[in-house]
Amino acid sequence: MKNIHWPVPLDTHHCDDAAHINETLARVFSAMRVTHEAQTQVNDDALPIKSFYASEDNLLERIQLPEFQTLIAFIAHSLQKTVMNANAGVWPAGRMSLQLQLVGCWFQIQNGMAFHDVHTHGNCSWSGVYYVQCDGEAKRVEHPSLGSVNGVTRFYGPYTQWLGGAHVDIGNAYLQKNTIDIVPEPGKLVVFPSYLPHQAMPYEGEKDRIIVSFNAQIHASGGDQVFNYAAT
Repeated sequence: MKNIHWPVPLDTHHCDDAAHINETLARVFSAMRVTHEAQTQVNDDALPIKSFYASEDNLLERIQLPEFQTLIAFIAHSLQKTVMNANAGVWPAGRMSLQLQLVGCWFQIQNGMAFHDVHTHGNCSWSGVYYVQCDGEAKRVEHPSLGSVNGVTRFYGPYTQWLGGAHVDIGNAYLQKNTIDIVPEPGKLVVFPSYLPHQAMPYEGEKDRIIVSFNAQIHASGGDQVFNYAAT
C-alpha cells in the first residue's frame, strides 16, 4: 500500500539518567504535595491523604534542582527528535531555526484506585508523560481486579467517535482496535499530539504512581507558515 494518510505519531523514549534522577524527583514531588496539602487545610485536624494529586503547571519556575534540569533537557531533546520525524517531508527543505517552549509542566501522584479521566490538552501541539515512579511490572499486574491495565496510560484513536455508529463493518476492522495502552515504566517518556484523547487508568500499588506531564509549543523563528494560504 503506497498511500496512508493522516497517521498518528506516538513516540516513546527512555531516559538514561532515570536511575540517578527519579528517586530525588519522587522525594521532592511527594514533599511538595505534603506541604501544599498542609497549607490548604481548613482546620488543625489531620486530613487523610487523597488518592490523587496534581500540582500547578509551573514547575519550570518552582524547581531548580539539577535532577529536574536533567529531565527537562531529556524532554526537550526527545521532543525535537519526535517532532522532526513527524514532520519529515512536510517542513520546508533546509535547516530551520526552531523555538521549542514548554508552556506547562506539572506532576501527578495517584494511588488507591484513583484515575484521570479521558481528556486532551489545549494551547499546544505536543504533550508528554514521563514516568517517575510506580510498582514494578510483576507487582503491578498481579492486582486482583485491575491486572495488566493497572496504572497504564490509555490512548484513544482519533476515529473513536465514529466507531459506535454506522461506519463499522469488517472493511474497517483495522480501525476497531481503537486503544493503545502504554505500560508505566520509570524512565519512560511518551510524546504524543495534544489532540489525542487519553487517560490514566486506575492504579493501586505499594508505591505511588508519579508522573511528570508537559505541554509544548514549537515555532519557527521566521513564522509558522508552511503552506500557501488559499485565496478567500
